[in-house]
Amino acid sequence: MGKRIAFLMWGLCLFGFGIVLTVKSNLGTAPWDVLHLGLTNYLPLTLGQVSQGCGALVIALSWFLGVKPGWGSIANMIFIGFYIDFFMWLPFMPSPTSLPAQLFMLLLGIWIIGWASYFYLTAAFGAGPRDSFMVGAVAKTGQQVWLIRTLLESSVAIGGYFLGGPIGLGTIIIALTLGPSIQWAFRLRNERPEDIQHRSFFKDSVKPLAKASNE
Repeated sequence: MGKRIAFLMWGLCLFGFGIVLTVKSNLGTAPWDVLHLGLTNYLPLTLGQVSQGCGALVIALSWFLGVKPGWGSIANMIFIGFYIDFFMWLPFMPSPTSLPAQLFMLLLGIWIIGWASYFYLTAAFGAGPRDSFMVGAVAKTGQQVWLIRTLLESSVAIGGYFLGGPIGLGTIIIALTLGPSIQWAFRLRNERPEDIQHRSFFKDSVKPLAKASNE
């Protein structure tokens, strides 16, 4: 149990660091971060606090759709936002101005998020809030995972853009490389994400996740 908790917390810390690197690259961010950054233009909240608030809302919506929260969902909601604000606060996290430096920072952030996903998922405490919501939507609509994920992330990105969130080259690069980055981390460890048995507050809370993942 101690090792799993350490993996969980280390993964969440890496998530926060990786997200900040993508934000600081100023090339565009992942869809949910586009929304979070857009909301900071209208709310008296930090990026991390907006991330926490959106996470709480998404957990509530997921529960309404029949996907009950796990330990990982709650920890994800709380600690990623905390780590985002911590790393944003550090004075030695500058924003590069040259394109090569920006690309390096973006790709480093994606690589770190890949490893963050490995540690977070292998801790086996359940899916994050946004993935849980996707699973609930798949279960309710009967549509394919790729379609629901595409519609969901497109919607939050477009909404975030109209709120002033940054969509750019980095958004496209993240969309194309984040999945392979996660897969690469698992491959280096000779493990497979589909073999992980997640645990959560409720015995049945991970069943929809396994079902949706196979569709």
